[in-house]
Amino acid sequence: MSTQMIFDYVIVGAGSAGCVLANRLSAEEQNRVCLLEAGPKDRSPLISIPVGIGELLPGTRYNLHHHTTPQKHLNDRKLFWPRGRTLGGSSSINAMVYIRGNSDDYDAWEAEGNPGWGWKGLLPYFLMSEGNERGTDAHHSGYGPLSVSDLKWKTRSGHAFLRAAESLGHRPNNDFNGSQQNGVGFYQVTQRRGRRCSAATAYLHPVSSRSNLHVRTNSQVARIILRGEKATGVELLDGTKILANKEVILSAGAIQSPQLLMLSGIGDQDQLRKSGVTSQAHLPGVGKNLQDHLDIIQVVEASEAVSFSEALWPKLLTAMRLPELIFLNKGPLTSNVAEAGGFASSSLAGGNPDIQFHMTAVPTFQHGFNKRTCYGYSLHACALRPKSRGEITLDSTDPRKLPRIEPNYLSEPEDLQVMVEAFEMAQDILAQEELSRYKKKSLRPEQKLSDRESIIHYIRQHAESIYHPIGTCRMGSDELAVVDSELKVHGVDGLRVVDASIMPTLISGNTNAPVIAIAEKAAELIMQRSSRSFVKENRHTQEVE
Repeated sequence: MSTQMIFDYVIVGAGSAGCVLANRLSAEEQNRVCLLEAGPKDRSPLISIPVGIGELLPGTRYNLHHHTTPQKHLNDRKLFWPRGRTLGGSSSINAMVYIRGNSDDYDAWEAEGNPGWGWKGLLPYFLMSEGNERGTDAHHSGYGPLSVSDLKWKTRSGHAFLRAAESLGHRPNNDFNGSQQNGVGFYQVTQRRGRRCSAATAYLHPVSSRSNLHVRTNSQVARIILRGEKATGVELLDGTKILANKEVILSAGAIQSPQLLMLSGIGDQDQLRKSGVTSQAHLPGVGKNLQDHLDIIQVVEASEAVSFSEALWPKLLTAMRLPELIFLNKGPLTSNVAEAGGFASSSLAGGNPDIQFHMTAVPTFQHGFNKRTCYGYSLHACALRPKSRGEITLDSTDPRKLPRIEPNYLSEPEDLQVMVEAFEMAQDILAQEELSRYKKKSLRPEQKLSDRESIIHYIRQHAESIYHPIGTCRMGSDELAVVDSELKVHGVDGLRVVDASIMPTLISGNTNAPVIAIAEKAAELIMQRSSRSFVKENRHTQEVE
């Protein structure tokens, strides 16, 4: 006989959005909240020590390894898509870069028929979440739960990247979330006292003792329980039923949220029938509109110790500086590795940058699976606003099986043009004296690529995801929209989706901070509260502390 538990709200997924919702909804004592996470607790020091990212990405304990279908425009390669599988989700394994994107990204959402989701509507929620060590000003907040800080340690290769880029005319920018996005600089990161500040650290752990909040790890959801047109709860793999008196909220991410909807009979009825699933609600947009940032990397072996190395002795020397982290909250162990970067515009950009750089202080091959025992650095360049669209579909009705991921990268010719220009910009930066003085040899590509065809061939052979999938439960009011502007699933009562899957279009930057802001706004929509009340409470709490 299966176990049954009853709550007011059941949240599926303890990632960036789920942790925010668990905190905000359980702040009302009368709300009984259950947060379900398929992965284990986030207890590993590799999570809290920022430089541990190098082991988290190729690891499997806290990272669910997805792969795309063979990509037609990328030489039929299957691309690696890692997703966090622990408390904090992908915010527990990411590079901690704090970026909001461009204000026009959100205004475009609102223009598509999503009232309240423009920049003016979302900025209060970015401020509500942000606790920036630089303090409060017109663009930032110093009192939110998500700690944002300047890097405590920077490599020589990072500084050299900035000088090289500036020598080519890229403007210096010490705040990509301020009045101007263009330019190059060191990223601010989601860290607190030199440690990772994941969504779990910021939102979940401080309230874990609340009697009305029940957190279950290692609890994978098999399906949503529907009674007619209403979601009444979820069923776990072991048969346990978790019922919701008020709402079921999917925060499982851009891959798992549409998968769960489809496994529960919510999706395109023809596709569901072919997969062997009985249709409960015909929503043809579920799984469609998939978008991601495609990234091209150039890798250099350094002649000096200007970066990190995977060789045994340099790694031991870095590890021996643990007391510097513990007692002084600084040192190389605080590095997010992807420390510097910036934004630039291709010839197709229009008014806003459409290219982003990440300078990583390590020679990066195959997402960290292939370790090179040399000092080196890698310059990533990605196209920020791709026109190509893909989809998530079921490969199996077994919830233990991963869904089919078809990003359809570079299916639109403009995306390839932006990628070519991004590669050329990055190659020019690497060639400048400020960086080339440290170059021992080029590892990838092995020589300068001068013509368009060779660059295109390189992109098709080596481009990879930079891990920003969105859009598969798109917000809107048309026939392919999955949720409305309150993130309620069309045609199903008592069910919302709150995560990156609701984004209509991909934002111009890293996606973690926007997901947290989306969840902050969603919490208000659910409780029908005003952002001003939250802001006042947070400011008061900060002053008391």
